[in-house]
Amino acid sequence: MKRAFRLGATSCIYPGDIVANVRQLAPHVDDIELVLFDTDNHGANIPDPANIAALRALARDNALTYTVHLPCDLDPHDARAFEKIFRALDATRPLEPFAYIAHLDGRDLQNNPARDTIARWQADARRALDRAIAQIEPARLCIENLETWSPDFFAELIAAKNLARCVDVGHFWKQRRDPLPHLREQIARTRVVHLHGVDGRDHESLAKQSRAEVGRVLDFLARADFAGVATLEIFSADDLISSQQVIAEWENDSR
Repeated sequence: MKRAFRLGATSCIYPGDIVANVRQLAPHVDDIELVLFDTDNHGANIPDPANIAALRALARDNALTYTVHLPCDLDPHDARAFEKIFRALDATRPLEPFAYIAHLDGRDLQNNPARDTIARWQADARRALDRAIAQIEPARLCIENLETWSPDFFAELIAAKNLARCVDVGHFWKQRRDPLPHLREQIARTRVVHLHGVDGRDHESLAKQSRAEVGRVLDFLARADFAGVATLEIFSADDLISSQQVIAEWENDSR
């Protein structure tokens, strides 16, 4: 089966800053997830105008697209987090990102939350999403599922606000859940898929995952004509190379 999706990597594969990573990765992938951070203890990597110009040139010369992973969770109680998010948005807007990846703050949803806790969290999440979509086109704001709580808690909110999804397959594997039922349910609004293996921890090479499990996901994406971005969300050159080999083997076996 031929893939319609664009295959991506993160901007954290090689030593060096975002531009150095993109320069090395651009000939080998279709999209790069710019993994942004903005912290008090470790500084920030939000690209300045000169780096944005360099990233635009690299995208133009390599038919490359970008996804932007926002630096903070969407938490309506954290004004500073939104300041950082808006700085990241302002900086990267000239790149015309294919998608913005965001987490909702789900700390209250861990360990089997009570019904009233879920309802209160959903009201807070609605406020956070309203604040975000005042700055981001809803169709490009992709809410990602995490491994510590269920995406069922935000499914109705995403549908009601017509937002997009980033379905992180590796997080389902980390939960020891089959990702396919969720992918089937969400594929119409899924813009980005994250792929990574699990070997004690997640964000490992796809080579650490069962080939059968990987193949089932890739087969589904191919049959669904998924034309978004599938990002290999891993963070080393060795893991990237071995993961790309898994994809190449699947493509050869599917012909």
